[in-house]
Amino acid sequence: MPSEPQGFGLMVTDALNDGVVDTVRATSHGAVVLVALVGRCHIPSSEHWTLLHAGAADVLHWPTLPEDATAVLARFERLNALRQLIVSAQADGTLIGTSAAWQCLLRQVVELAAFANAPVLIGGESGTGKELIARLIHKLDARASKGDFVVVDCTTITPELSGSEFFGHERGAFTGALSARDGAFALAHGGTLFLDEIGDLPLPLQAQLLRVVQEGKYKRVGGNAWQDTHFRLISATHRDLDARVAEGLFRADLYFRIAGAVCRTPPLRERMDDVLPLARHFQDHIGGSNAGQGFDASVSQYLMTRSYPGNVRELQRVVERLCLRHAGNGSITIGDVPPDERPHPAVISTHTQLQACFGAAMREAFDLGLGLKEIGQLASDSAIQAALDSEQGNLHRAAMRLGVTDRALQLRRAQQRITPSPAP
Repeated sequence: MPSEPQGFGLMVTDALNDGVVDTVRATSHGAVVLVALVGRCHIPSSEHWTLLHAGAADVLHWPTLPEDATAVLARFERLNALRQLIVSAQADGTLIGTSAAWQCLLRQVVELAAFANAPVLIGGESGTGKELIARLIHKLDARASKGDFVVVDCTTITPELSGSEFFGHERGAFTGALSARDGAFALAHGGTLFLDEIGDLPLPLQAQLLRVVQEGKYKRVGGNAWQDTHFRLISATHRDLDARVAEGLFRADLYFRIAGAVCRTPPLRERMDDVLPLARHFQDHIGGSNAGQGFDASVSQYLMTRSYPGNVRELQRVVERLCLRHAGNGSITIGDVPPDERPHPAVISTHTQLQACFGAAMREAFDLGLGLKEIGQLASDSAIQAALDSEQGNLHRAAMRLGVTDRALQLRRAQQRITPSPAP
């Protein structure tokens, strides 16, 4: 079999144990790993998921090496193509972040852009970069003669104005229509139509949009001729569309049409490793003599420990305020933090007390011979159990307390059952 592209690895094993999972977890930060199960290695499908959650790109059964080698090579070629696109000039620098959650999303988005043409629905809280994701999909779209990227903010569309905004109009179609005008369907022809906050689109407009998406035809207001339109549809929403469908506020048939592929932008609390890289990116973007160069230790800790209800957009605002107060070319210092942004003394005191308690617990763990991995697992498991206890076992509320999704908490608890916490 030809050698794998640089940065990729193939692990062949006839048994699955903690050592294999640990190796995948350690290796996948620097390479994409395929795990091949050979011979008579039969393991439950639940443990296949354990390998994927540890960072494996795929899990294959490989009972006969020569016949299956081409299938494995095809996977390497796809993964290599994805990696090259992720580090390409088109994508590099567009989306900042190295956290596992962000990198997983980036790979999914690049794959959708380059190897599929299905409608994409992007979910996620406000301020998490949904429009940036949509623009990256358009940028990486491989169509030879690609048209424009057209944005429609569905929160500003009303039934009275929808005809002109979506369909366009002919001259004289209504009072004030002094000339013909193209709507979003015409402007996006051959390109990409991005419907931002589609969850807020009124029901009558949902029906009109569904017809155009299904048939690829429309009429201008005041016109009789059918116009053709073909575009890639990308939609975004911060709302739970499943719930809105159940409540009768969003059409189920339209939902299935726009959700050919679904991705979710993680909130900033799920990718805290990206806070400082994002802050430095915003600082560099501001530029100028007073923007400063980096952040000192106190400000870095402040940025890492504060909450961001507005997600990345709020972090950008915080950095802009810090730079606004800064003077000179040195690092941003704690005096640059605006008074109304500074943590309350009681919060600082509590944080100091918690640090002391954690420090004492860490020293005791070291004395018992536990390493960093075991300590991290114990801390995570203890936090999950504390949150569940405080919320009387309610998974949804516990996930909110922990700042993670319900799905992430479920996966973590499943992982706990597969690999129990180490006992001191």
